[in-house]
Amino acid sequence: MKMKSSFRYFSVFTMLFLAFSCGNADDDINLDLNFGDGLGKGKPVDDCLALGESDLVLSIQEQYTTLPGKVSILFKVSDTDGSPVAGLTANQFTIYEQGRNDACFNTISQSESQARISSNSQIFNANTILVLDLSNSVLSSSLDELKMASVSFVNNVMPTASEESYKMAIYWFDGEDELHLLNDLTSSKQELVDAINSITENISNDPSTDLYGAVIKSTTIAEDLLKESIKNEIIGAASVVVFTDGTDQASRYTEADALKKVNDASANISFFTIGLGAEIDTQVLTDIGKTYSVFAGNAEELENTFNDISIKISERANSFYLFEYCSPKRDGSGDNNLVIQVVDGNQKGAVQTEFSANGFTGGCE
Repeated sequence: MKMKSSFRYFSVFTMLFLAFSCGNADDDINLDLNFGDGLGKGKPVDDCLALGESDLVLSIQEQYTTLPGKVSILFKVSDTDGSPVAGLTANQFTIYEQGRNDACFNTISQSESQARISSNSQIFNANTILVLDLSNSVLSSSLDELKMASVSFVNNVMPTASEESYKMAIYWFDGEDELHLLNDLTSSKQELVDAINSITENISNDPSTDLYGAVIKSTTIAEDLLKESIKNEIIGAASVVVFTDGTDQASRYTEADALKKVNDASANISFFTIGLGAEIDTQVLTDIGKTYSVFAGNAEELENTFNDISIKISERANSFYLFEYCSPKRDGSGDNNLVIQVVDGNQKGAVQTEFSANGFTGGCE
């Protein structure tokens, strides 16, 4: 495995694990979908380091070097059950290098190597598409609760300070053959909140529900976002979150159409459904929300339900780290082995990879 100076697209499976009693089982999530043995582009650590058993999994998504001597690695951290591990800091990581003259690995000083967690915005983005049912039943009975829940969702998912790598768009549907845009993709939390607060009871002209059409159209939007990421040589992931309080009434598209669209979609797209009330078809929503589905018995439960999901989405997105350091290796040393270990409380994990020091000199910052 060799590091390279430019990125290529590598599938990322993200965005959600939620332990909620009303949702579909976590067993439905294949954590190794794109990562092979779970380590992505990495491999198990050489026994000479004697680091012991791992409680954490570091799955390398992409890696590259930058002259005069910087090594950069984007990886995802999870526990062995697949739950994301967010909030790690640079001082929790230890770097080990092995050159051609080393029998085993040498520890690289964190201070001397200027090891750090950098913003991953230039190589990774996570887009969320929130799709709201604004048919007559919602507008007449639960609009205020839905708006409050949606605002909480935005506040939890979007970073406090705008970051270009985390964006959200909001759409809504009724009975028309159109997925209506409420707010285009943006990194502005306030813009999204203002859009939600602008929803009124007379926003819709068609009281029916085109649920299947909304699923199909929102999936196409997510697919287009991934294509744009690929074009820009960025690792992209998208999350489609569909809320409804009923079943498809428009009958414009079939259940089979919607499920085929979801199941044929890129593995980089995660699908979540939120159902409200007694008129939903829980099996249909579970099938559409193949990553996770959750159901609220009444409007008063909506905010807590949205909050539970949004927090997990945020944790998943923030479990991706761009770790960078200045290597002491220099031009002529060839290919070198690298191990990164993380310790989080009583949990630890490590992954091994390689990098080429061709062209490396002093002066790295």
